[in-house]
Order: sequence, then C-alpha cells, then structure tokens
Amino acid sequence: MKQAGKLIVMAGPSAVGKGTLASHIVANFDGFMLSVSATTRSPREGEIDGVSYIFLTEQQFNNRAETGQMLEWATVHGKHSYGTPRGPVEEGLASGLNVILEIDVQGAFQVKESFPEALLVFVKPPSFEELRARLDKRGTESEEDKRIRLETAKTELDQAHQFDFSVINDEVARCAQEVVDLVQTT
Repeated sequence: MKQAGKLIVMAGPSAVGKGTLASHIVANFDGFMLSVSATTRSPREGEIDGVSYIFLTEQQFNNRAETGQMLEWATVHGKHSYGTPRGPVEEGLASGLNVILEIDVQGAFQVKESFPEALLVFVKPPSFEELRARLDKRGTESEEDKRIRLETAKTELDQAHQFDFSVINDEVARCAQEVVDLVQTT
C-alpha cells in the first residue's frame, strides 16, 4: 500500500510570495502538488479558471461550503470568499503526494482542526517594507485594497508563532529548499 502524502499549509500575508514559492516547489521537487483554491473574486489578468483559481459565484461557493466540499474557507479582506476544495486534496494525499495549500492564516487554523497532522508553515517577508514594495510592484490592487492588505498583514505576522514553522521568503529557491527539508524531516 502506498504511503499517504503530507499536507503542507503555507500561509502568510498578501504579496509575501506564497504562490511563487509553492509553484517553485512543485516545479523543482518530485512528489509535490499544489491544491487549487476556489474564490469568489474576479480573475486578474492572466489568471486561468481551474489553474490559477477555481472562480465561483458567491452562491456556488456557499453551496460547496455548506455541503462539506470545502476543507476550509473564509472571507478575506472583508470582500471575497476563498476556500480549498476537499476532493483534490484527499485524492492527492491518498496517492502519496505531498499536497501544498497556499492559503490565508484563518484557513490554516481551520485545516489544522480537521487535519491535525498538517504541517503549518508561515511565510514571512524579509521586512514589512519589502512586503509593501512587493504589493506595490504587483500592481493589482487599488490604494484602498493595499491599505487593507497591509493592515491584515500586521495581524497575520503577529500569529506566526502559532504555526509549526516560519520561513523567510528572501530568495525563492533557498526558501523552497527550506520548506522541502522541513517536510522531509517531520
């Protein structure tokens, strides 16, 4: 019988580079898959439904959450719902893959409740100023959205101590190797 994979929950502030980090791990290390999150927000330029996110209406999202099809879900930044479809995560783990969830802090704690064996990894920026610069460089949010995200980031950074591990995303390849090493040694 194939050994089940590990569930790795990577969370941290908006624009810290969770997506880049997760994509790097999946592209460069065997045995990892990325869970595709669902959201009610509109696609950003270049995002593909089913690849970047699963884009749902509020009603579709709520239906899935109410029927147990979501492993975790939350309303983020007071605007849009985000969640993790349960089926693909369970299938990936059963097939022996290490499944990476790239989610928000609220969702990480929900996952830990239903999957106590999940490895919670908090992704930190090198500094708050660097986080602000990354958010500005991304250029996908209004000034008001950036303000909200930075306020949320302060709260999230204060919760890092509740995670199993914290890593600083100062250089993607180095940070990815650190996460992979954590998975292989725990």
